[in-house]
Amino acid sequence: MKLSVVIVNYNVEHFLEQCLQSVREAGKGVDMEVFVVDNNSVDGSVEMVRSKFPEAILIANKDNVGFSRANNQAIKMAKGEYVLLLNPDTVVENDTFQKVIKFMDEHPNAGGLGVNMVDGKGNFLPESKRGLPTPSVAFYKIFGLAKLFPKSKRFGKYHLGYLDKNETHEVDVLSGAFMLLRKEALDKTGLLDEDFFMYGEDIDLSYRIIQAGYKNYYYPEARIIHYKGESTKKNSINYIFVFYRAMVIFAQKHFSQKNAKLFSFFINSAIWFRASLSLLKRFIKSIWLPLLDAITVYMEIYFIGLYWENIILGSGQGYPDLYMWAVIPIYILIWLVAIWLSGGYDKPVRLRNIYQGILFGTIAILVLFALLPGALRFSRAMIFWGTACMLLDLTIIRIALHLLKVPDYTLNKSINRRIVIVGNEAETKRVSDLLKRTNLNPDFLGIVGYDDDKKIDNPNFLGTFRQLKEILAIYKINEIIFSTGDISSKKIIDYMIDLQDYNVDYKIAPPESLSIIGSNSIHTSGDLYTIDVSTISKPEYRRKKAILDILSALTFIIIFPVNYFIVKHPGQYLKNCFLVLFRKKSWVGFSSHENSQHRLPKIKPGILTPVDAFPKENVSQEARERLDVLYAKDYSVYQDISIIFKGYRNLGRKVDKNVNK
Repeated sequence: MKLSVVIVNYNVEHFLEQCLQSVREAGKGVDMEVFVVDNNSVDGSVEMVRSKFPEAILIANKDNVGFSRANNQAIKMAKGEYVLLLNPDTVVENDTFQKVIKFMDEHPNAGGLGVNMVDGKGNFLPESKRGLPTPSVAFYKIFGLAKLFPKSKRFGKYHLGYLDKNETHEVDVLSGAFMLLRKEALDKTGLLDEDFFMYGEDIDLSYRIIQAGYKNYYYPEARIIHYKGESTKKNSINYIFVFYRAMVIFAQKHFSQKNAKLFSFFINSAIWFRASLSLLKRFIKSIWLPLLDAITVYMEIYFIGLYWENIILGSGQGYPDLYMWAVIPIYILIWLVAIWLSGGYDKPVRLRNIYQGILFGTIAILVLFALLPGALRFSRAMIFWGTACMLLDLTIIRIALHLLKVPDYTLNKSINRRIVIVGNEAETKRVSDLLKRTNLNPDFLGIVGYDDDKKIDNPNFLGTFRQLKEILAIYKINEIIFSTGDISSKKIIDYMIDLQDYNVDYKIAPPESLSIIGSNSIHTSGDLYTIDVSTISKPEYRRKKAILDILSALTFIIIFPVNYFIVKHPGQYLKNCFLVLFRKKSWVGFSSHENSQHRLPKIKPGILTPVDAFPKENVSQEARERLDVLYAKDYSVYQDISIIFKGYRNLGRKVDKNVNK
């Protein structure tokens, strides 16, 4: 056998499906086998592989054993002369396998091979070729010199930026996203080091291949799309610690004790430096607007207070320090929290949510004011002045951000999607229907025929593939969806690179799939269209559900003496109230068990379920699952209230551990 392809998957079902589809096409005419090692995914990946790709050898782990160990499981079974480690978030060209096998056959000294990788917009990924992360190379990368001088032979060694990306080169390190290995070399070097759970294992194996007397090559004639890993969220603290700790393991394993200590010092310094920057950036990003709101409103209330007390009331003295330095800040905090709970800080900005939050905040402040002792009840007029300041100042700030075109702060602006679908008549219709089922509703949807000599019978037909550039310019298109049922992945990559100047996003619709995948990264929310759209997954609805749970739990605790005689199992009822209050449970959750055929979004386990809306019905398991799906898709707070009302006597139910997982 010539080739063994090994793909390790963890909860990226739709990307895995597209990857396997491209592997299937590229494998035509190649004597090969395909392994999929699943690290205990819960998104339906295993079922998808079994049903759609029965030719793949599936290893379904019961735990997440890590990238290295999972690859080793398949490598030990592999029969191919060459072993390809391939990420699930990749798409290979139709002739990729034939090209890389031919190169390896012609270069018997090659132990490993990497290819030209582009992201979802056709941009070259610099990690396609890398140098060994020696202490000096690591220092230049960590402290930004490599980024400032990418083509320098001294500073640019990490990504070898001084080497032409369009020419074949010997390199030190191959990318684990596409790592073609000679099995003979693996037999000499050993398998992936399982001390590396994630990251660093590709550097380690690449280095051992060179130590064994082989060479690693970067080969640009073969290309793949790499959407970048879901776990590769490079601003996250977890990524920083895991990635740089992997480099420490590598240094301790391969460098001299002196160099390893120096390297470890640099890396540990980098970990705290990068982690601190990441935390600071995240904090500033989340707090700057509420802080601006608070400062602006406080200053205005302060000066209004001086004017109101001294001029209007003529008392000759200002409000006491306690009022100005404690009470007013508390009022502002209540308003800001109410705005946040109402979605006033969500993006895109919606003034309606802000006004709603100000209203709720004012009501809360008035209630608090009424409960305070007389000595602490300061001017009620200032509450209404504060409300006016909140309304005026926050509106002005949002309009200013909108006019200044600050990213993510445009008013009520949804994504302006002007889409064209490229394919034949049947496929463009299928993809159009799929888009409608996702409730996307693009501002403009056009059809472009792949066959230059055939017009598609569709009112949205704009022209043929040959006219694509003109169509993009005339209709101001910002998104292209390619149907791989008609167009080869090689042709798609050619166009992605050729159309870089047009600043469009690209997505790919695999044949017979219920997903459309694309653009820049696997973890960006707008980059995956599927029909599995659930209302309950949206942050605004999760927040409303949490607010309902907390408020109702507090209410149920207060009226416990009354409910003691109404609900079943009052002791468990009181326990449930505190479980819901502290966000361990929700009043309403799914009824389906772990083996449900539907892939539902993860929510808190529920005391009640949608089935409780039908207390007198004998509901089958199949009907339970359908009710769960409907609950997820059409969620509303009123739906929870209705279920709680109808299942009120069962609020003392003990939750089955197998439910709602």
